[in-house]
Amino acid sequence: MPLSHRERVLTAINNELPDRCPMQICYTPEFNKRLRSYYEVRGHKFIPEPAGEINTELEFLSDQDMLLAWIGWTDETKADYVPGQEFYDKWGVLRRVVGYSTPFGHGTYNELIGHPLADISRLSSYKMPDPHLPELYTGVDGLLKRYKDEYWIVGVAVTTMYETAWALRGFEQMFIDFVENPEIVETIFDLTMSYHLTIAKNLVNKGVDMIWIGDDVGGQNRMLISPQAWRKFFKTRMAFFISSLKEINPSVKIAYHSDGFIIPIINELIEIGIDILNPIQPASMNPVEVKKIAGEKLCLWGTIDEQHTLPFSDPQSVRNEIA
Repeated sequence: MPLSHRERVLTAINNELPDRCPMQICYTPEFNKRLRSYYEVRGHKFIPEPAGEINTELEFLSDQDMLLAWIGWTDETKADYVPGQEFYDKWGVLRRVVGYSTPFGHGTYNELIGHPLADISRLSSYKMPDPHLPELYTGVDGLLKRYKDEYWIVGVAVTTMYETAWALRGFEQMFIDFVENPEIVETIFDLTMSYHLTIAKNLVNKGVDMIWIGDDVGGQNRMLISPQAWRKFFKTRMAFFISSLKEINPSVKIAYHSDGFIIPIINELIEIGIDILNPIQPASMNPVEVKKIAGEKLCLWGTIDEQHTLPFSDPQSVRNEIA
């Protein structure tokens, strides 16, 4: 008998064998449009979502098992992306819209070109956005009200500390600070962590099944930040973050995201309470090796190659890798 979507996810997290592998996919805006067109030419009529709600039609049409509510630094969007356009997001970070082309069409992404804390004298007067604004939670409230019984509901607070911090300070400058100005790193990390922790606590109190946190600390073949620096600046804060959520609800699951190579810290992520590791980038880490390290202590979420197979291969190559 087929499992429900939420039963399927929970079975996998418990390292048991579900009826099929749970599935969750995040689309770029450009692929979102292509996929909507795919379904429209086959007769599906999309219904506009009410203001503030999260559109879940593509998740339903593709039979996904998890519904996500993104709140935090990563929820920055702009409706009409135009290459060359510049704008400030609500954190005060200056962004430039850049165009790109692929064999499948054109798209855009944001480059971060201005950092509000590049001048550290502004730190004492800097005000981060308000994590308590009711409108931030309208979407997740709708997901929980309508789909909690059937789907696995996830509150997403990724870029939990480091990525938001370097967006505020500047990428290169933040690396310099790790060595020359560690007190600045500590202060900005406390700022960005407190914002996302408040978001995450609110989401847990509302009843989400999982909180997805993390920062990209891995490079292609090694960590961007040494394991020693990770232990000094990240580990204690992340342990506090996770324990704070599990004090509210011991059953809430915690997923941790980092692209790239992070093998040196996997055991310590387990130690501080991570339940799920994402995305297990196979061009950087062998999933079999990660499984040997993690044993039955972690659920592995991902392992499909997003650097080569998904963007450049044909559908059969994707099927072969998944199989």
